Amino acid sequence: MKIRQLRAPLAALPLAVLAAWPAHAQTLASSNLPETVVTATRFAESLASLPLGVSVITADEIRASGASTVNEAVMRLLGVPGRQDSYGGGDYALDLRGFGATSDSNQVVVLDGVRLNEADLGGTRLAGIPIDAVERIEVLRGTGAVLYGEGASGGVIVITTKAGMGKERRNQASVYGALGSNDLRELRANATVSSAGFSLDLSAQRRESDNHRDNFRAESDGADLTAQWSGDSVRVGLRHGRDSLDGRLPGPLTAQQYLDNPALSFTPDDFAAVRNERTGAFAEALLGNWQLAADAGWREKRLDTTQGGFRFGYDIDARQTGLRARHSAPLAGHANVFVLGHDRGRWTRVSQSNSEARQTTRAWYVRDDITLAGGTRWSAGLRTESFDKRARNGADRLNDRLRAWELGVSQPLDPRTTVWARVGTSYRLANVDEFSFTSPAVPIRPQTSRDLESGVRWSEGAWRLEARLYRSAITDEIGYDPNAVGPSSSFGFNGANINFDPTRRIGLELDADWKVAPGLKLGAKLALRRSTFRDGPYSGSDVPLAPRRTLALRADWVPLAGHRVSGGLNFVGSQHPDFANACRMPAYTTADARYAVQVKNMELSLGVNNLFDRDFYTQAFRCTAGQATAIYPEAGRTFTAALRVSF
Repeated sequence: MKIRQLRAPLAALPLAVLAAWPAHAQTLASSNLPETVVTATRFAESLASLPLGVSVITADEIRASGASTVNEAVMRLLGVPGRQDSYGGGDYALDLRGFGATSDSNQVVVLDGVRLNEADLGGTRLAGIPIDAVERIEVLRGTGAVLYGEGASGGVIVITTKAGMGKERRNQASVYGALGSNDLRELRANATVSSAGFSLDLSAQRRESDNHRDNFRAESDGADLTAQWSGDSVRVGLRHGRDSLDGRLPGPLTAQQYLDNPALSFTPDDFAAVRNERTGAFAEALLGNWQLAADAGWREKRLDTTQGGFRFGYDIDARQTGLRARHSAPLAGHANVFVLGHDRGRWTRVSQSNSEARQTTRAWYVRDDITLAGGTRWSAGLRTESFDKRARNGADRLNDRLRAWELGVSQPLDPRTTVWARVGTSYRLANVDEFSFTSPAVPIRPQTSRDLESGVRWSEGAWRLEARLYRSAITDEIGYDPNAVGPSSSFGFNGANINFDPTRRIGLELDADWKVAPGLKLGAKLALRRSTFRDGPYSGSDVPLAPRRTLALRADWVPLAGHRVSGGLNFVGSQHPDFANACRMPAYTTADARYAVQVKNMELSLGVNNLFDRDFYTQAFRCTAGQATAIYPEAGRTFTAALRVSF
């Protein structure tokens, strides 16, 4: 796919949206499909007229797919490419829009209103969130900088638990047990106790597996507890969660080792132990035309690992608070919604050598949406955010204030079709690991992006379709270049974090859903994209670890009452692990399937992953003699048999 082939339609669609439609244009009408309500805009509202794209995964879809982690659900159901995390335990680095190795630093993850991103290169551990506690996952496509701040150029993943939805709770409980390939053993339990507005939600899970390679055994567990009270116009509550991972690390393989035996490991002494604790408080209130909300989160993370004979670790303490208000009332005879918010964050990391890194942030944001009589919706937003980042006990420091803005418009063309467009900016500063390892005497500048996106939504009867075109022009993109002159170059080892020459992301995304019959649903998610360097020594090359094509096909069939069959295909195109694009990681296609039968209050299921037993890998770090190397293989065909009992 050539960039110039997308440039013309991408420019034309916003112009079509902005064209003057007659005042009597038809407004959106309801269809046979249920209305989609999202919270990625920081307050619940209908997706139908929003000038942005949001993909939604429900708890029912997660359960039918057999996904056991948040990462797996996003990859399987939305076709988002993921790269195996070197710590194991089921974590994958998700890449929403082709940022490759820096994808974690260019997308924001939010759990029940609290940001989870780290201020270093440690990544966000999603596999520790009890999957049965998740009510929905929303993926905001493209920039979310106005509402979520730094690092949201690629998008935002918003995870909401059943306790976090704010819906009326009822007494219930369930227990889930599974056995599978590679000595898999998994146990989950969930319970809700509710009375007179009070509710208590508990979720817990434990998973053990030898996994698919030598020295790859992993044991993980997690638990979440939420207590809350809801009245007619007020909701308040407390949350606490924890998760842990103890895993052996098999390490990477050369290309020849991968061909000889992908189960091999040459790192018998490598391991990792991760501990997370999350505590939070929340409150919501309705006061006339105002919705008020507050979230506070305290998080601790501890890492201890040995790799290649080198042992290191650290403790992280992170605190987040957010206040936001939404006012909905007519303005000059038109429906108007005004949002105001304030976010604060403090993050501290202390290593085993007592080296300390810190980050503090403070931000204000405003957004206003007005809907005219003909259905045209205009949106405008602005954010200002200050940063103070320090590494190596303050020897390295970044102190700055950055801003993001956004303008959007949506227009109903008829009761079935809405077109929309938005333009804005996004940003990020180097994190504490990046600006403390740079080319000598070359400071890292802020990364900025100008983002343009347009789309169309269409639904009629049993059909729903959304298409999105996007283009992001990024200046001073921050990342690690193994060829750059760095702190160790005088010893013969190049590599440093730098500002790259200008880069570009451009692409087309298609989401389609079809309810063929009352018991049969089909879905497809297609992405065609290019992530390229626009100038400099890598001009024209693809950004490493950014595939050009992905496709996910899903089917969910209820042939008889109590019986359910689901499955799908996932395709990820080839990608380059190196800046020179001298070699490729092969494209791969995987298939999964699951059959479940309900007998009274019991569900028995059998699932299979990688149905056709393909050899493939999602992670490779280097290119040697024209071959990808430093490979982390994925599992072959695996089976899982499970029993769920509900009370």
